[in-house]
Amino acid sequence: MPRILGVDIPKEKRIEASLKYIYGVGPKRSLDILREANIDPSRRAKELSDEEVSRLTNIIQNRYVTEGDLRREVNQNIKRLMELGTYRGIRHRRGLPVRGQRTKTNSRTRKGRKPSIGAKTKKR
Repeated sequence: MPRILGVDIPKEKRIEASLKYIYGVGPKRSLDILREANIDPSRRAKELSDEEVSRLTNIIQNRYVTEGDLRREVNQNIKRLMELGTYRGIRHRRGLPVRGQRTKTNSRTRKGRKPSIGAKTKKR
């Protein structure tokens, strides 16, 4: 398995799909990186030479914010919103949907399991 920026990318997949396993690299950015490194997107990850892998690593490291730095930046932005007391920050703090979704019926993913009120619950 080739290792780029501390992430093991799958060797059997095409390199354009394998690069998406890096946090911060999506479909468009993956193709941009491969175009810049002069690598055919249809090649498999296992077919890459060490020189090509190092070229990919250098491009990603020097041009884009990925992995730990990007995660840290996103978390800092959320904390900043919460400290400022903005509407979005309050929604994050309460664990409710942030981007305007309805909450009367849906949003069970954000709100968690429905609390049982006055009914017998199944023991787990």
